[in-house]
Amino acid sequence: MLSEDKVSHLAHVILTAVKNHTGVTVNSPDERVLKEIKRVLGSELAQEQDIDRTVRSKLASYSRGIVEGSPEWDVLYRKTFEEESRKHMKS
Repeated sequence: MLSEDKVSHLAHVILTAVKNHTGVTVNSPDERVLKEIKRVLGSELAQEQDIDRTVRSKLASYSRGIVEGSPEWDVLYRKTFEEESRKHMKS
C-alpha cells in the first residue's frame, strides 16, 4: 500500500499533467480535483490489494506447494492476477 504522502504526490503529478495537457480545461478548484484524484487512487489501490489477496490465496491452495518468489510462482502470480483483474473489470 502507498503512504498518504505518496498518494498525495501522485495526485499532484496527475493534476499538473492534466492541467498542462492542451485542450483540457479544469473548471474546479485544485483542492476539489486533488480530493477526487486521491479518492480514485485509493479505490484502485484497495481493489488491487483485494486481487492480490485472492491470487495469493489461490496459489497457496495448490497441492504441490509453489515457493513464493520462484520463477514458477512469479509466472502463475502474474497470470492469475491478470485473470482476477479482468473479472473485476467486468463487474
